[in-house]
Amino acid sequence: MSELTDPDASAPSGQDSTPGFRPTAVAAVPLAAIGAAIGVAVPGASSSVPVTGISLNSRSVRPGDLYVALPGATRHGADFVSQAVDAGAVAVLTDDAGARLLALANDIPVPVLLTHQPRSVVGRLSALIYQSRPDGAGAPALFGVTGTNGKTTTTYFINALLRALGKRTGLIGTIEILAGGEPIPSLLTTPESTDVHALLALMRERGLDAASMEVSSHAVSFHRVDAVVFDVAGFTNLTQDHLDLHGTMEEYFQTKARLFTPERARAAVVTIDDAWGRKLAATAEIPVTTLAAAGATGSGKADADWTADWTVARTAPRGLGSDFVLRHRDGAELRVHTGLPGGFNVANAALATVMVLAGGHEPAAVQAALDAADPFTVAVPGRMQLVSTAPAAVVDFAHNPDALERALEAVRSPEPGSKVIIVFGATGQRDQSKRPAMGAIAARLADTVIVSDDDPHDEDAAAIRADVLAGALAAKDDEGLDCTVLEVFPRDAAILKAVELAGAGDTILVAGRGHEVWQEVKGVNLALDDRVELRNALTARGFTVLEDHRIES
Repeated sequence: MSELTDPDASAPSGQDSTPGFRPTAVAAVPLAAIGAAIGVAVPGASSSVPVTGISLNSRSVRPGDLYVALPGATRHGADFVSQAVDAGAVAVLTDDAGARLLALANDIPVPVLLTHQPRSVVGRLSALIYQSRPDGAGAPALFGVTGTNGKTTTTYFINALLRALGKRTGLIGTIEILAGGEPIPSLLTTPESTDVHALLALMRERGLDAASMEVSSHAVSFHRVDAVVFDVAGFTNLTQDHLDLHGTMEEYFQTKARLFTPERARAAVVTIDDAWGRKLAATAEIPVTTLAAAGATGSGKADADWTADWTVARTAPRGLGSDFVLRHRDGAELRVHTGLPGGFNVANAALATVMVLAGGHEPAAVQAALDAADPFTVAVPGRMQLVSTAPAAVVDFAHNPDALERALEAVRSPEPGSKVIIVFGATGQRDQSKRPAMGAIAARLADTVIVSDDDPHDEDAAAIRADVLAGALAAKDDEGLDCTVLEVFPRDAAILKAVELAGAGDTILVAGRGHEVWQEVKGVNLALDDRVELRNALTARGFTVLEDHRIES
């Protein structure tokens, strides 16, 4: 991130350009070429200044960088130009407001370029400076996944299947970033464009064959994937979320749809289980392969007027997961298994498979990899992550109405008398309209509802809980639901309460935060990992917990 804090940020601002993101060798680009790329004149004396990097944050500037000074929530990046220059910045790019601030400061000893909307050109400049995907350079094949739910799991599935096919792979997403070295914790669903292009160049430098990336609607809105062209873009679904940013579902859809244009992707795989998917498949400006997985998710048939290219068929439970068949409209079939519970993970596995096929891999090779490696049993941190089996204790990232409903349906045991106990809350400073809806869903699908805190951010935690409780209690009263609704906080106490109420045959679902290890309260990050708290509470009550294997990635 820059000194700007935007609605997608869950960590303190100013943490972009992690050192591990950048390639080791970058050919210098003359400042004149940078100016020419964005239509800005560079004075002759400065035209030959060599630029070897780009940063939005003064604290991550390296010698040779172009520092891009953007407006922030409370401060302008121009306020930090002196620090950037001290760190080695050789030039500054800013807007009119930044130029006015610089005019009031002492003389700036480096060239300053001015453009009206600097954020809109950062991606283009990052691609130029890092040469992230030059034509004919054998850049890694790039798979991008967007949608409200399922992005993280689908990218992990793609990554695992490509590895099973013998490819060296990279990953850019919510949980971590992999570029052929040690995993790098991720702060944003999709990093800033400076980091995206640096990472792609690093992957090419390290000889990776392919990479999968989560692409959030914030990433498109805030220009984080500008100048990135995906070989295959995939669409999972679209349900209510992020309306605090987008305002309406139509605007949310249109933002996602911008990924499915020739400027951003060469081909697409679109799940057509909802009306938004069908609209996208009908309007996308690039070749589209369609996938129908509605039977697997329990949402019925995709649409009588649509015949998908690939359809999920013959789904059957195996252990916690499922076996299923992917059938092409020409009759060809692939046998697939996922070890992760829930019909939505069948849909995620199906999408990953079809995207890899769309990327040019032969069906016979994909089937051999599926049979030999079982790639879709990869553990995805905080995504239907099983902590114990008696009781069944699950941590999941479900943080919007659709995801919460699917998660609760997935964990319900068929055993008579088995109860579902859920711990969840809602995030502060986000779409408030989904809070009572989530409360109502929990009341309908769980036996015990424990409302607690998620990440309040700067909002009053009690007010957030009240919104969720109102929805749960209204549904309980209006629909005559036989559930118990409790308010317990802080969150570790709520998790402990859930375990105290659970028997060996019950299920505990801790939802909303998934893999996150910090809880933000009034600008302070408090250490809190749902998996650790759940594990400790279970152990204290004498239950057996599963070994905490590191994820396969």
